Order: sequence, then C-alpha cells, then structure tokens
Amino acid sequence: MTTLSPARTRLALLALALGGFGIGTTEFVAMGLLPDIARDLLPTLYSQDPDAAIAKAGIVISAYAIGVVVGAPTIAAVAARFPRKALLTVLAVAFTLGTVASALAPTFETVVAARVLAGLPHGAYFGVAALAAADLMGPGKRGRAVAFVLSGLTIANVVGVPVVTWIGQQAGWRVAYLGVAAIFALTTAAIALLVPRAPGDPHATVRRELSAFGRPAVWFALATGALGFGGFFAVYSYVSPLATQVTGTSEAFVPLALVVLGLGMTAGNVVGGRMADDGAMRAVFRLFGAFAGSLLILALASGTVPGLLLGLFLVGASAAAISPAIQTRLMDVAGDSQTIAAAVNHSALNLGNSLGAFLGGAVIAAGWGYLAPTWVGLALCAPGVLAAVAGWAVTRVPADDAIPSLAADDDRVAARPGS
Repeated sequence: MTTLSPARTRLALLALALGGFGIGTTEFVAMGLLPDIARDLLPTLYSQDPDAAIAKAGIVISAYAIGVVVGAPTIAAVAARFPRKALLTVLAVAFTLGTVASALAPTFETVVAARVLAGLPHGAYFGVAALAAADLMGPGKRGRAVAFVLSGLTIANVVGVPVVTWIGQQAGWRVAYLGVAAIFALTTAAIALLVPRAPGDPHATVRRELSAFGRPAVWFALATGALGFGGFFAVYSYVSPLATQVTGTSEAFVPLALVVLGLGMTAGNVVGGRMADDGAMRAVFRLFGAFAGSLLILALASGTVPGLLLGLFLVGASAAAISPAIQTRLMDVAGDSQTIAAAVNHSALNLGNSLGAFLGGAVIAAGWGYLAPTWVGLALCAPGVLAAVAGWAVTRVPADDAIPSLAADDDRVAARPGS
C-alpha cells in the first residue's frame, strides 16, 4: 500500500476523481446538444425533418458507448502490467486527444469515429483509478475507493453537464467539447503532479487477465450491472418528455430535474461505497430492492412536480449506489484478474445504457406513453436480481461448510482469489 500524508492522499484522490468528472461530462453532454450537432453536421436532413436528424445524431452517443465496451477489456488486459501512474497519464492524454478530435472533425462520419476513439480509455481509466484509489485508502476500503473515483462522474451530472451544455448552446457544440478537452488536459497534469508512482503487476499477462471471463460469477455480476443500469437509463434517457408530457412542466424545468437526479446519484454513490465495504453481495440485494421501490415511487408520483423530483432523486441515488457494489463484487470474484475486473464493469454499464435507451424508446414508439420507460426499468429489476442470485449461488461453499450470511460469503470470496 502507498503511504502518504493525509493531505497528499486527498489531493491524489481528487486528481483521480477529476478524471471521472471529465468522463461524466463528455459521456452525457451530447444528450443536451443533439439538436445543435444535428443542425451543424446534418443540415440537409435537419431542414427537411428535424426529428429524424436528431435521431440520427444520437449515433454520436452510441459511438462513445461502443468505444467503452470495446476498450475496457482490451486495454485493461494488455496494460495490467504497466505502472499505474504512467498508464493513467497515458489514458488521460488519450481522452484529451480524442475529445479534441471530436470537436474538430469536419463531418458527421468523422465525428462518430472520433467518439468511438474517445470512449476507448473510459473503462480502463475507471478500473486502474479504482485500484490506485484502493491502494491509497488502505485495506477494507475498496468500495469507498471505487465510489470516490466514481464521485467525479456523478458530480459531473450536477455541475459539468449543465454548464458545458449551456456553453455549447451559446457558443456551439464544438466549443463545448473543447471545454471538456481542457478538463482532461487538467486531469493529465493533476495525475502527473499528485498521484504517487505505483508499480503495475509484473506477473500480469493478457491470458491471465482474460481468464476472469472463465468464471461464471464474473458473468453474472456483469449481467446484474447491465440490467440494473438498463433500468436506470430507460428513465434517464427520457427524463425530458417525462417532465414535460407527464408532469406538465416547461422545457426550462428539465435542467433542474436533471440536477436533482445528479444530486441523487452523488449521494447514492457515497452510500453505495460504504455498503459495499460491509459486504458487496448483501449491498447488491438491498440496493436492487431500493431501486425497484424508487422506480415505483416515480411511476406513481410523477404526475406532480414534488413527486417527480422525489422520484428522480431516489432513482438516481439507488442506481448510483449499485455501481460500486457491483464493481467491488467483480473484484472479489475475478481472482488475479483485478485490472480487467475493475474496468469491465463499465462495459456492462454502457451496455445497460444502450439497452435501457432502446427499450424505453420502443415502448414509447409503441404508443404506451412517456411513463412507460419507468415501468421498463422496474421490469428489468427482476432479471437483474435473478442474475445476482445466480452469481451468489455459484460462489457458495458446499452445504457442509455453509456460510450463514451474504456478508460472510463476500469475505470468503475476497479472501480466496481462486474461487
């Protein structure tokens, strides 16, 4: 474990979280700038059919998600042996260059390609940063370390996304992306100056890292995360029409609704990290129950402004709390493949992003209304819990050595990497 003064440790952790802030901003800012992107890059189609142009511009969001899904396991497997500080610096530089390329690309097709490239470092950064943060915070605090790094992403939904979206609306979407690139450039400098040197794993190989995918518990944990966040993104993707068409607010109210959702995510992330340290599987089951209850509250109460805001806060809090629990669970069951376990969670979450947005859009297109995506999210909780139960079952000891609690089962898995 790296030993630093408390002040230096806080600064190093803040440098790691700053990268999460940049990632959260670059991932979600396009959602508010799609009309501007469509108007600039698809002018002919936009003049004929604005809705079709905006829908096509949504490929920019999907392109980033594709980059995350591909890049997380690939980079993590190849780079696990590299020193963490150097690797984090390189990943921050890659974010900077990919975001600059997104801002400067001249055509729609080249912007899409640039967004794929910009998404490649996403999962690897969060994975390596989580391991570095766990080393800084010490034993027994992995969940809190994961949550601290993810806090940058959740705070981005409260501050970064609204501010950069406003900049893009005033000065153009390209200027917005250049602003995000500046955040990544600052992250690069902060990591170089504040994060201590730490060796990678000299024994890591691509084969050893990829061996994590031979463990059923890893696949069940990934499925749990994808389904859980699929339910969240079914709601998140359609917050605007939910607020305006169901609750009856104006479009000017939507940013406030998103801020409340982001505040919930920030609070939930902190709580989820602490719960994960007390037993990742126990936290997963409890938080899925809280998530389902939050979705039910949103579905039943969103007809009023107070009900909408309460529901969004609770949905954001419970969903964000699940993420550090899932990532900690993956690290528990992945054996020696720690880097890829910490990174690949974000591939699963981005698959959930695509799944939730698709299913939410499908029920709206079927004419079921803008409240229907909330019920989709609730429906996805059932297979999510089943995947969690299956993942817990495959790591249980034989009946004659039965463990009496889920928390104890977490401890057993964490203590025996070969499980």
